[in-house]
Amino acid sequence: MKHSPTSPESALSVGHDSYLTLHYRLSDLENTDYVSTFDLSPATLQMGSGQLAETLENCLIGLAAGERRVFELPAEDAFGPHNPRLIERIARSALPPEVELKVNSLIEFSSPDGAGDFAGFLRELTDSSAIFDFNHPLAGKPVRFEVLIIAIM
Repeated sequence: MKHSPTSPESALSVGHDSYLTLHYRLSDLENTDYVSTFDLSPATLQMGSGQLAETLENCLIGLAAGERRVFELPAEDAFGPHNPRLIERIARSALPPEVELKVNSLIEFSSPDGAGDFAGFLRELTDSSAIFDFNHPLAGKPVRFEVLIIAIM
């Protein structure tokens, strides 16, 4: 039997090394968006490159161009449990003076070895110290991951 180019058997689907264009939304189960490209330009990403969490990439495997799906992931399958060891008190004197410290804001840090940047959420601020939470903002929370695959290259 001959397959037409649009048959499901011959349609290109997302693989572990695909390069994609897509829209996506990441929210909690109360529909508070943490990131969404639906009102912006679509995102492009290389699967397996770390641009998207591996657990979210796994949701995309096998989807075809034009497909729109919503996944609800429990906390352990999304960004894992909230880890209390990732909450740190840092002396204000150890923080760069040019950084504006504002409670409930995300502050970017450079790693001590210069290998990259990471962010901490400023939870509390006193005259002498600051408490930062270095967990992902959605750690410990179930999430809703909505995707629209636009193209697979």
